[in-house]
Formats: sequence, C-alpha cells, structure tokens
Amino acid sequence: MPIDSSATYAIGDLQGCYQSLVTLIDKIEAITPDARFIFVGDLVNRGPQSLQTLRLIRSLGERAQVVLGNHDLHLLAAAHGIRKLHRSDTLDEILNAPDREELLDWLRHRPLALLLQDHLFLHAGVLPQWSATKTMALAQEVTDMLQGPRWVDFLREMYGNQPLRWDDALKGNERLRCIVNALTRLRFCNKDGTMELAAKESAGISLPGYLPWFDAPQRQTADVTVVFGHWSTLGLVLRPNLIGLDTGCVWGGKLTAVRLADRALLQVSCPQAQRPG
Repeated sequence: MPIDSSATYAIGDLQGCYQSLVTLIDKIEAITPDARFIFVGDLVNRGPQSLQTLRLIRSLGERAQVVLGNHDLHLLAAAHGIRKLHRSDTLDEILNAPDREELLDWLRHRPLALLLQDHLFLHAGVLPQWSATKTMALAQEVTDMLQGPRWVDFLREMYGNQPLRWDDALKGNERLRCIVNALTRLRFCNKDGTMELAAKESAGISLPGYLPWFDAPQRQTADVTVVFGHWSTLGLVLRPNLIGLDTGCVWGGKLTAVRLADRALLQVSCPQAQRPG
C-alpha cells in the first residue's frame, strides 16, 4: 500500500494518555498539517483517559492506522468476561461507555501487522524465521479470526505461553496463539526463535541463551525496517532497519513520534500515570 512517508508519523504506545496524544498531534500538525499517523498498539489501559484516546484515534478516520497490542486485546477479552481486570487497569470507562460496542467493534477490526513501503509495523516483535511477507500472512490469519463469527471463542483460547516455538505445522488455536504472542508480547528469544515471555527488563540484562528478538542472527525481516513498541525499558531505538517507539509515556517518560521519511523525532514529556511494579 503506498503512503506519503514525508507526511506519515509512527507513534509509540499511548496506553490511554490522551492529553499527551493531543499535545503530540498538535506538535506534528504545526509542521505537517496533513499528517497521517500509524500507531504501534497499546492504545489503551493504565493511563487516565483510555476512552477519550480510543475515540480520538477512531475519529481520525483514514488519517490513522493501528496495529493491535496486548493491552488492546486485553480490553476485548475483558469486555466479554474472559479476562478479569487487573488492579492497574483503567478500562472501566470504555466498558461503561454508551458507544462501547462501536469502539470495541472498530478495535477488533484493526490488524496485527502492516507492511507499508518497506516498513513492517507491529506491536512487540517478530520471530527470526518469519520474513515480512510471511509475518503479514500469519497476522492475517489472526485478523480473519478476530473479524469472523467465532472471534469471542478465539479470545477464550488466546491466552497462554505455549507453544513457545514456531512450527509451520502448528494448527488451530495453538498456531494462532503463537502468532499473537510473537506479535504482541515478544521481547526475547533464542537463536532458533524459542520465545521467552516473562522478562520485561532492558535489552542489556543477562538472560543466558536469549537475546532481544531483533538481534537474532539471520532474522528474516532484516531487509525491511521493523517499527514496534511494547518495550518501555528498552526506550527509543533508531537503527537503519529498526525503530522502537515505546518511551514509557504512561510511566512518566515521553510519547514519541518518528516521521518515516527522514527519521525526524518529535516527543512530548508525559505526567506519570502509573508506577512500575
């Protein structure tokens, strides 16, 4: 799909930090009035204004594209009683909103990955044996399920850490669960792509046998620029073929946007909405 990269900004995890998003959009539009936005997931949760955040992004229409993150899927599951709300969740306002069903329906029709002009957008990570084309095909399998008649049944089977390693022979819910875990939860894996789904620390920790997913040798997506979020302890990453955008807005860090054409960086400082731990 063609995009005007000179007018397109990728934006990191929002997690319901509405005022920070408004400030960032105003800052972008002062430079690029016709800007378009690609959000790398986790639109909602933990921040103070998830409902307003969701409404704003939906109202942007074709100017905004979104890939789903783990907190967005958690909202869908919680809305159907499949997951209990955590102490730190801030989703009640959405769940009690008069436009709840329209918002949730819009959310479940977002993809898990986008491939636009040699940029692969996803929330968390990608397994080393997946090419960009394969990643898109696998993400589409999940999207088809989420947009189909059995989507609530799928949410009931979506959670769990197994299987930790991809196999082309995987079928059914195990196959879809592995895809979801990679695209929305992955931080570390080993050289053969076996996922480690518990660690949340920065990339520099000692985790014997494991390394950040993007440093896996012979990673098949090294020929495109992967744009991702999810990893606030990692912070901003700008490499020739990698853009990491989760700069911890909800934790009192920054909300970050990067213009795709030239890597121009725009950030706003965010009030702390949650304390780690």
